[in-house]
Parts: sequence; C-alpha cells; structure tokens
Amino acid sequence: MTDYREINRASWDERVPAHAAATSYHVADFAADPSYLSEVVRFDLPRLGDISGLRGVHLQCHIGTDTVSLARLGARMSGLDFSPPAVAQAQSFAESLGLETDFHVGDVYDAVEILGAAAYDLVYTGIGALCWLPDINRWAQTVAGLLKPGGRLFVREGHPMLWALDDKAALKYTYFEREEPLVFDEGGTYADTDAVFSANLTHEWNHGLGEIITAVQSAGLVFGSLTEHDSAPWDPMPGLMTQDGAGEWRLTDNPERLAATYTLQANKP
Repeated sequence: MTDYREINRASWDERVPAHAAATSYHVADFAADPSYLSEVVRFDLPRLGDISGLRGVHLQCHIGTDTVSLARLGARMSGLDFSPPAVAQAQSFAESLGLETDFHVGDVYDAVEILGAAAYDLVYTGIGALCWLPDINRWAQTVAGLLKPGGRLFVREGHPMLWALDDKAALKYTYFEREEPLVFDEGGTYADTDAVFSANLTHEWNHGLGEIITAVQSAGLVFGSLTEHDSAPWDPMPGLMTQDGAGEWRLTDNPERLAATYTLQANKP
C-alpha cells in the first residue's frame, strides 16, 4: 500500500471494535441515558450554541459518538468517514438510539460529491481530524462547498503547537504543513483498551494556525473566532498531564504554558 489513505484506513479499520468497546467512548452511557452527550460535545456547548433544527454534517466522524451527540441537541446530522467498519458501527449505534442520523463512507475531499453542494447549515469537525489530511486548502474548499449561504464551520482540534511536540513535551515535529507526511509506526491507541493491533503505520500532517485561517478565508468563508484552550480530551503526554472531572487533560505543572487545542469558527456569506 502506497496511498496514504489506504495506509491510514487500515489502522483505523482495525481499531473500530476496540474503540466501540472502550469505556472512554461511553457507548453504554448513551444507551442508558437519552440526554447523554460525549465529553467532546459537552466541552463545545458554550461556543456551539443552539443548533436545533440545523442540517449538519460531521466530517471524519469515526464511530459517531460526537455525531449522535449533535443529533441529540436537535440538529439533523449526517456523518462521513473513510473507514467502512467505523461507518457501520456509527450507523448501528445511531439506530440503536432511535436517531435518524445517516452515515456515509467516503474520503473527506469527496464530501461535496457524496453529500451534496450547499446542503448544510453546519459543518462540524472534531478532535484529531485535520492531522490526517495533507492539504488544508483543499479541506477548506470542501467545507465551503458543503455549506449553505449563512452556514457555519465549527472546528475544535488539536493545536498545531501540540502536534509539534513529542509525548515528552520536546519540540520534535514540523509545525507547518509540508508535502511529505510525518510517518509513524506505533502500536496502541488513545482509547482505553488492551487490544493488540497489527496495522500500526500511519501518515500524518501538521497545519499551522495561520495556514488554517488563511485556507478558510481563501475558500470564501468569513473568519469568525479563534479560541485557544489549555486542555485536550485525551492524554497526549502520559505522566505530564492531569485529567479533570470533565475528561479534559492539562499539563500538571503550569498548564498555561501550552495551547493544547483550539476552537475555530467561520461562516459562508
């Protein structure tokens, strides 16, 4: 396999059953409590606002826990992911909760062709998505193509400064987008599981904040806001971070030193 999508898809496909069973994805909590929302979406609520009645799409939705959370807030949601097992899990999950949420298999760059042009009030992208894409400009153009006039882009993502650090907080990786991927060959996963995996090779890219904002503006969207956060909803530096009661991880020592994630919003005129 030489295409980055095939390499990355193999890794994500293999991890779907482990993620669906992991307590950190809280699948059982969704079933037990009709009002339960993912920790990621709960964090987003103050900036997300009222989305009831909106037609939304969650790009790179994985197994759909954030997607169904948005649906529980009243949006009519679709999800898109390039992993067939993830989409099958997400569709089954939504149906088990009685939600009319549709999921589609496809590459994010093909989203307009798959889902329809100017069809959405909200494009939502969650944690750990943009690092799998080699071209941030093409992504922004895809988002613009999906949005209706007046529609909104909502992104919360790992900060490019965080992606430039290794798990010991040493500056190791490129901050800016480069044509060549960062190549990793690592076992395990961010979710709590004892599963052992064989597809461990991945290709990833970083994108600087300036590059992301410029890409959004160049795609014709009106930049709205950028909020940087000192926390992330996973533990990127084991042993150096402490988890709070809401599932967010911060540096234990002086967390204000690191912007771990950010929320970016923009609108289509």
